[in-house]
Amino acid sequence: MGQPSVQVTHTGTSRWRRRTGEYASLSAALQAASDGDVLTVSPGTYRENLVLDRAVTLRGPERAGSGSVRIAPADGVALTVRSSASVHDLQLEGQDASVPALLVEDCAPELTGIRVLTRSAAGIEVRGGARPTVRRCTVDNPAGLGISVTGGAGGVYEECEVVAAGQSGVSVSDGAHPRLERCRIHHASGAGLSLHGEGTAVEAVGCEVYEVKGAGLQVAARATGHMTGCRVHRTTADGVTLDTDAVLTLADCEIHDIPENAIDLRSRSVLTLTRSTVRRFGRNGLSVWDPGTRVDANSCEIHESTGDYPAVWISDGAAAVLDSCRVHSVPDALFVLDRGSRADVLDSDLSQVRGTAVSVSDGATVQLDDCRIREAGTGAWFRDHGSGGNLANCTIDAAATGLIVTKGADPTVERCTVTSAEEAGVYVSAEGRGTFHGCRVTGSQGYGFHIIDGCRTTLRRCRTERCARGGFEFAEDGPLVEDCTSDESAAVSAPPAAARTPALASAGLLTSPAAIPAQRTGEGNPNAQSDQNAQHTEKPAAEEARPSEEVLGELDALVGLDSVKHEVRTLTNMIEVGRRRQRAGLKAASARRHLVFTGAPGTGKTTVARLYGEILHSLAVLERGHLVEVSRVDLVGEHIGSTAIRTQQAFERARGGVLFIDEAYALSPEDSGRDFGREAIDTLVKLMEDHREEVVVIAAGYTEEMDRFLAVNPGVASRFSRTITFGDYSPEELLLIVEQQAEEHEYRLGEGTPEALLKHFAAMPRGPSFGNGRAARQTFEAMVERHAGRVSLLAEPSTDDLTLLFGEDLPEPF
Repeated sequence: MGQPSVQVTHTGTSRWRRRTGEYASLSAALQAASDGDVLTVSPGTYRENLVLDRAVTLRGPERAGSGSVRIAPADGVALTVRSSASVHDLQLEGQDASVPALLVEDCAPELTGIRVLTRSAAGIEVRGGARPTVRRCTVDNPAGLGISVTGGAGGVYEECEVVAAGQSGVSVSDGAHPRLERCRIHHASGAGLSLHGEGTAVEAVGCEVYEVKGAGLQVAARATGHMTGCRVHRTTADGVTLDTDAVLTLADCEIHDIPENAIDLRSRSVLTLTRSTVRRFGRNGLSVWDPGTRVDANSCEIHESTGDYPAVWISDGAAAVLDSCRVHSVPDALFVLDRGSRADVLDSDLSQVRGTAVSVSDGATVQLDDCRIREAGTGAWFRDHGSGGNLANCTIDAAATGLIVTKGADPTVERCTVTSAEEAGVYVSAEGRGTFHGCRVTGSQGYGFHIIDGCRTTLRRCRTERCARGGFEFAEDGPLVEDCTSDESAAVSAPPAAARTPALASAGLLTSPAAIPAQRTGEGNPNAQSDQNAQHTEKPAAEEARPSEEVLGELDALVGLDSVKHEVRTLTNMIEVGRRRQRAGLKAASARRHLVFTGAPGTGKTTVARLYGEILHSLAVLERGHLVEVSRVDLVGEHIGSTAIRTQQAFERARGGVLFIDEAYALSPEDSGRDFGREAIDTLVKLMEDHREEVVVIAAGYTEEMDRFLAVNPGVASRFSRTITFGDYSPEELLLIVEQQAEEHEYRLGEGTPEALLKHFAAMPRGPSFGNGRAARQTFEAMVERHAGRVSLLAEPSTDDLTLLFGEDLPEPF
């Protein structure tokens, strides 16, 4: 191979004065060139530091496939551009970690087809007011930034690609304002696209950021971004982050496959989200924190959460507007908490929500207008004092419980409809208030409106229809009822305190299964039917305890749970023998009574906890034996000090009985940077030690997650005497549950139906969301519905027609 050379075509004012020259080095050619000249570089490696300070054209060989031009100095900047030059089809290589490989400053050049392979501070750095046009360039810089635009620079970057970066893929700072079109940024070890500093602004169209070891898009410190038709996916941190007065507009964008928060806003940042999709995220789809922080989402879709966190989280005084949005296939849809926090939701759909569609707590408010909530554990839950807002013209369909109001919350609900609730349509307890005007509950499997504890709820012009347990149920005097009607009677009024049913008061039935969504009442497990009144129910101290053998008999009657029954009997025997030894004047072993229950949903953990409390009460180990069920939201506050107070209050309610902590592992999330769950655990450990004879604590949850919970604090594992594992139900046990359900509701299984049910349950997917007893109950309910559709076509059905369920009544296979 011969010595590489540079051909310079010198141009003049007249075409006949054009001439060419050959030069042995780029430096010599540049020294001889003038504005307008064209430098054509032959293939080869040039160990030179080039500076373009004239408006020339520098390009690689004209013939394709003849080889590449490598500019690869030993140190320093490979190419510096300080003029309106044009540079095409070169390969730049740098080895100096203190400077960029390509530096553009104070000029407006055109750069096309440049490939930067380097280990420099930056692959391309644009600064000092430069305005380059950069097309089809690639940067591979595993040691530093991919592209850096800073110091008021701008320019247009078209179809460029950062294939690797040791830091951010593209960094824009200090008032820079580039435009990115159809660029790709991937395999960066920092943020994919980072915007920082007042005056900094980026416009990006049709860009893609993926496979980065950090946030996909990071906007901070008063920077501004406008992204249209862009995709951010497969990051290791948050998809999009805004911090400290950042402003961002996302239009027609996709944020997906994010292990953390898809979009996270803090510190007075503002996001406008239009016609965009957020899906497959591990924590929150949209997370908004701090006073002055706000998001405005219009015609967006948030769905397919892969974690156990609310899809939309608004807290610490932040605000959000969701207009014509869809949120679905998530654990919880919208959580709004803390005084000053607010969410306005208009003409939006919240569906397929495993937990709560709308949760309002700690003094937050929401406004829901013309919204549709369906297939949720709880439609809307106003949790505590100061929490409220307004629901107008909304529908809630196929929720376990339509609306819950507790602990002094006071929402206004107008012209809303609750249909096909599995439990109550509206449930108010624990000093909850609320005003319901012109609302309707139809097809509830529980009560239409169930208001207990003397709650001062106002009902005006409300109506119930086809509610299985009754239209209106008021356990105590309290509600103000005006012009309300039910299909059971022409008019409804709240009974005076003296007229309420004595049986309800004496039995302590001050709550209902409607109080808690399905996942908080045994996950639909038929074993939990007798547990309907456990949640936050405190038995009167004067109530006489049932004999332990009677309670154990009830435990034995539950379907399956053989190992669980053995463990409980073992504990009972140890306690009973200990009592007998004490009466004989002998020392009794100190039996630690705190337990860990592990297993999937719907396996009867809450039911067994309630029976365990009764057993300990019958053995005089616990004064009252009642069950108080709590979860993370009941224990953990959002401000320093509030968590300890909440935890102490829950513990106090459980004094003399059992404190059941559902999903206890949520108190110790793997990423706990801003989390107060650890404070709840520490408080519990101390209370369990200080009051070890007064309260039994049972921590429940999935097996692997509970291992993490026990390991988070050295004192936690030592407080629990043993772990009891609740296994999934076998197909045979699920069949037995269906048979019990059928008998209870006066149905029979026809010939061949048990075999068909066994095949159905054997084929049922058993992933993390498998409901066990709930699955059996839902199967039975589906069979009853299909049976009704079949029998309704018969002119004169017989008794067998009305009672026999057959294999054809089974729901569709999975």
